[in-house]
Amino acid sequence: MGEIVGAGLLSHAPTIMFDEAARREINDGKEISLVPGLIRLRSEVLDRLRPDTIVIIDSHWETTVEHVLAAQARRHGVFTSSELPRGMAQIPYDFPGDPELAVLAATLGQELGTPTHASEDDHLPVYYATINLLHYLRDDENVVSVSLVQTGETDDFMTMGEAIGEAISRLDRRAVVIASGGMSHTFWPLKEISKHEASDPIHIVTPEARAADEERLEWMRAGDHARIVDTMEEYFEHSPEGDFGHYLMMLGAIGGPECTATGELFSDYENATGTGQVHVWFERPAGGWIA
Repeated sequence: MGEIVGAGLLSHAPTIMFDEAARREINDGKEISLVPGLIRLRSEVLDRLRPDTIVIIDSHWETTVEHVLAAQARRHGVFTSSELPRGMAQIPYDFPGDPELAVLAATLGQELGTPTHASEDDHLPVYYATINLLHYLRDDENVVSVSLVQTGETDDFMTMGEAIGEAISRLDRRAVVIASGGMSHTFWPLKEISKHEASDPIHIVTPEARAADEERLEWMRAGDHARIVDTMEEYFEHSPEGDFGHYLMMLGAIGGPECTATGELFSDYENATGTGQVHVWFERPAGGWIA
């Protein structure tokens, strides 16, 4: 019987792949908190939990007619981002997949009524929402990336998360599920963006977006996931990344709105060119994800 031993809402912001000098240059001489946060997550959390599979819900992998899971036995290559090749260029990657888990999750997704496909195509692209986090977090774990379907609604994401959680429970896996993405997600216009690269949240694109993010962070810290789900329509006004589908899918995997796991911040709440970024980790409670 498998189990999800931990879950997280983690930022994959491109700046984490800049060298330290470049990070300090755009951040008024200070290190951004996202990088030491990821280093701590590996040393303090994953080294202790020893998962054998990392499931990454990749908010940059956009699909349209179905959820897609990467089901290759191995992914390897060299990654350069089409979005920001200046900061994410020629990054080698080589990691084993978990085809059995991916195929079972896709099968269960179909059975639960949400269109799902497990792809074994070796030419399937890999996106930086996966690559950036693996750079800091992976040791020898298997990896399954999951797409974020752009036509999905809140219940679609929760259902796919439920399928992933059930697949993990049916297999002999110790897994962590990572929602790779940001919170409010509106960028400054190109002519202004260079004035807003520092991590101080005063640079979030509007005070209202910052307040909405910080409110939901407080609910995460309190384990009040139901309130986040219940207020999604309000949150959409601030354009959360991928309609917050990465978080919702992660939540579906660990019990849905009934989950009461409390979040621990492993970074400050930071700006990235107008968007809200943070690392929040949810440890599996002793009694299980649902109280």
